[in-house]
Amino acid sequence: MANELPFSQACENNKSPILEELREVFGSPARVLEIGTGTGQHAVYFAQSMPHLQWQPSEHPDAIHHSQQRLEQAALPNILPIVALDVARESWPLSAFDGAFSANTAHIMAWTEVGQMFQGVGDRLTANGAFCLYGPFNKEGQFTSESNRQFDRHLRSRAPQMGIRDLAEVTELAKASGLFLENDIAMPANNRLLIFRLSDTG
Repeated sequence: MANELPFSQACENNKSPILEELREVFGSPARVLEIGTGTGQHAVYFAQSMPHLQWQPSEHPDAIHHSQQRLEQAALPNILPIVALDVARESWPLSAFDGAFSANTAHIMAWTEVGQMFQGVGDRLTANGAFCLYGPFNKEGQFTSESNRQFDRHLRSRAPQMGIRDLAEVTELAKASGLFLENDIAMPANNRLLIFRLSDTG
């Protein structure tokens, strides 16, 4: 039964506003890697709504089971079999993709892993490819809302390496991997969608 599957209320709340923006970024046929598929709710919704895309789910080897049943039940022709991806490993299961998307991962990963994620994406994106990164971000070292401040405190109480990242620092990490910030879109619930593009110079 669908209601027995792992479920994220945050995914349910944010999938429509994210889709609105992704339609603009991924308007042409493409293979898009999702980093951190989680429950699979985003993968199913986006693949259903954008049938011109080949959606490639991926998840950390320890968590890949959370989405497998939902993806199998959806049985969508444009969802590729999920792959195990640990961003910290030098060897990724894909050598190239046209776009990438990740939601609510940068504040869960250790800071070094965030850098490795950008490096991995930058090394494998095809020409003019885009990386869309969704989640809460600080601006100029400041929380953008009290709820984000509380969320950051909660994250750090779970593990000291977690925490909401600063937009400027994330942008610098991206730049070091050949990606520039093309757009910074305000989203509901004090989140943002950052759209990075592979620079012409690589």
